[in-house]
Amino acid sequence: MADFVFNGQIFRSEMEERKWEELNMDILVNVFGRVGMESLLLDVPFVCKPWYKASREPQCWEHLIFPEYIKPDDIWGKYSPDRGFSERLVTTYQENLSVTAFMRFIVNRSCGCATIIKLPRHCTEEALEYIANECPRLKGLDAVFHVGLFYMKSVLPQIGLHCNNFIWLSARRAGIRKYVASAIVASLPRLEYLDIPYTFFEREALVIILQGCKKLVYLDVRKCFGFCDDDAEILELASHIPVFMCEGSRIR
Repeated sequence: MADFVFNGQIFRSEMEERKWEELNMDILVNVFGRVGMESLLLDVPFVCKPWYKASREPQCWEHLIFPEYIKPDDIWGKYSPDRGFSERLVTTYQENLSVTAFMRFIVNRSCGCATIIKLPRHCTEEALEYIANECPRLKGLDAVFHVGLFYMKSVLPQIGLHCNNFIWLSARRAGIRKYVASAIVASLPRLEYLDIPYTFFEREALVIILQGCKKLVYLDVRKCFGFCDDDAEILELASHIPVFMCEGSRIR
């Protein structure tokens, strides 16, 4: 109950205090799906039982944004920006997980509902294969630096086989050669968005992409080296792509 005064008269109104733990489960899931991996693992589940239950819903784990430098089995890396996350993870779960085991653990939380995944720098081929096999709803993959594409030749076919909705691939500073480009074309026929700026991109590899990825609507290869941004053939081959960016790219 609360009192308030209006025109000199005292009125009383009932103001029911809303408790966070009593919020509708759908609302909690919607909120918790936006808080980030660290909070979802190490903060939210320990507030109360309803929050713990909500945090285990697969819908909270649709976007798996792994910290770039996470390396749970080596938490004492002196200069790791994600050392704090690693330390909290080990302290909370009382277990030193390998990178592969940690990624499997997170992927399992999604129960096949993950749609967007950003890989950590220390991602392994085994972890990538697990993602390809266990995330059938996957739409997009962000492979940090060289890590993802280092294994892509063997993993891309599995993504193409199991992930029918896959349309977006990002791999900045990855290094794209002909064999990787051929794997992308052969394995990802529905690819619409390709984001690979700031890297070495063989001219022949780019030609393979432009000729083979027929559904591209977005291609970012800005500030790459391996081809020139004024290459007439490249510009002609890319003319059908609504958003094509290659500014600042040069031979070397």
